[in-house]
Amino acid sequence: MDIDDTDETGGSDDIVATAHAMADAARVAVLEHFRAEGLTAQNKTATGFDPVTAADRAAERAILDILQDRRPDDALFGEEFGARPGTSGLTWVVDPIDGTRAFLSGAPTWGVLIALRDAEGPIYGIIDQPYINERFEGGLGRARLVGPQGERRLKVRGDRPMAQSILFSTFPEVGTAQERAGFMRVAEAVQLVRYGMDCYAYALLAAGQIDLVIEAGLNSYDIQAPIAVIEAAGGIVTDWDGGPAHEGGRVLAAAGRQQHAEALALLQGIG
Repeated sequence: MDIDDTDETGGSDDIVATAHAMADAARVAVLEHFRAEGLTAQNKTATGFDPVTAADRAAERAILDILQDRRPDDALFGEEFGARPGTSGLTWVVDPIDGTRAFLSGAPTWGVLIALRDAEGPIYGIIDQPYINERFEGGLGRARLVGPQGERRLKVRGDRPMAQSILFSTFPEVGTAQERAGFMRVAEAVQLVRYGMDCYAYALLAAGQIDLVIEAGLNSYDIQAPIAVIEAAGGIVTDWDGGPAHEGGRVLAAAGRQQHAEALALLQGIG
């Protein structure tokens, strides 16, 4: 879907203004809870630990309120409250706190993820870190970081050899035993590996700080905003076979074609 400033969707300016209003509202909702005394979480799964807090739900409600007020014809799919239908052909895909484990731990590597997608995939996204006051934005002709050091254009590092590359992932386990083995083939080939950054890793890739993010087991709301931001900054995001990654699953994000090709050769064909 082509979106300009005069089309029936309300135009890209309205989309961007709505996205920033959502991110502003989510900031207020989550910062009330971050590092607050007595913050607790419920576990959403019977096995393992998949936490949700009052902050997750408050942020998604705040985002939904903005959408209902500003663009009621758009659909929304959020992690906490699921799908709300729409008629415009556009869907907002939202993770109110990506990195709830970090949020619970007081670490500022979590973020609010807001994406807008059409039938083809994500066309615009925001990765917002409220506590640090950084907002990464990409799509619809924009690739921008606004933070404590001011405003600047987002641009990935570009091509470099694997041996000079920095790789991030959220969990050392990555996924299944086979997925872990594939990840380790890449990890053994790079200069540096770091873990535990959640969505902030994708933001750092878009900002030109790192080269690769490799993860598995993602949901669509985990990756659609990062895809929009990274692609706007000149990067590449695919699944481990080189196909589209916007529905989640196994994800490979790269700051250049060289890193992407070398990593993909080590990841492809994993069962």
